[in-house]
Amino acid sequence: MNHAHSHKVGLAVGGTVAIMHVVWSMFVFAGLAPAFLKWIWGLHFVSMDVTIAPFSLTTALTLVVVTGVVGYVVGYLAGELWGCTSSKKGK
Repeated sequence: MNHAHSHKVGLAVGGTVAIMHVVWSMFVFAGLAPAFLKWIWGLHFVSMDVTIAPFSLTTALTLVVVTGVVGYVVGYLAGELWGCTSSKKGK
């Protein structure tokens, strides 16, 4: 297998995680978050009452940026690890 480009993997993972949290923030904004959580947790055999805080643009932006950065770092490190292990197999 080819060497993974760590920067591209980081961007892919970070972007995906950030987009997922943009969608979550839109669910909170639209008032759909409680029903979505109830449905998802029901699929996992979990029943729990939670309160969703009111939407805050600052909180939503912070959530998207932080998860995007953490996703990038995790993806970058995964790409580096993949590169270290895959380059040794061919030698």
